[in-house]
Amino acid sequence: MCNGHCGHAYPERGWIQFLILRILYENPMHGYRLLEELERRSSGCHRLEPGSIYTILRRMEARGLLESKWERVETGPDRRIYKPTKAGSDALKEGLKTIVRRRALMDDLMAFFEKNFGKKEKGGGK
Repeated sequence: MCNGHCGHAYPERGWIQFLILRILYENPMHGYRLLEELERRSSGCHRLEPGSIYTILRRMEARGLLESKWERVETGPDRRIYKPTKAGSDALKEGLKTIVRRRALMDDLMAFFEKNFGKKEKGGGK
C-alpha cells in the first residue's frame, strides 16, 4: 500500500504510458497482469481501474505504440497480450534519454531541498 506518501492518487498520463512501455518491453503481458505490475512497481501508489488500463492500452495501440495478439488459455478465457511496436520502443528509448539528461538537474534540486528544507521536514533546522 501507499501509506499516504505518494503525493497523489493517480499517475500522470505521460508517466503511466511510459511505465507501460517499459514493463511491456521487458515482458509482453495481458492487461490484468500489467495492472498488477504497475501497482507493484509503484509500491501501491498508482492504482488504475481495469477499465482504465484497457482504455489506455487501446489508445496506445491506436497510436502505433503497442501491438497485441490473442493468446489461447486452456483453463480460462483467451487473453490479449500486448507488446511495444518499433515506434513504442523508440518512444521508450527517447524518453529514457530525456530522463538521463534531466537526472543531473533533479539531483541538484534534491540536494538543495535537503540542505534548505529537509531538516525542517524532520522537525529541526531553520
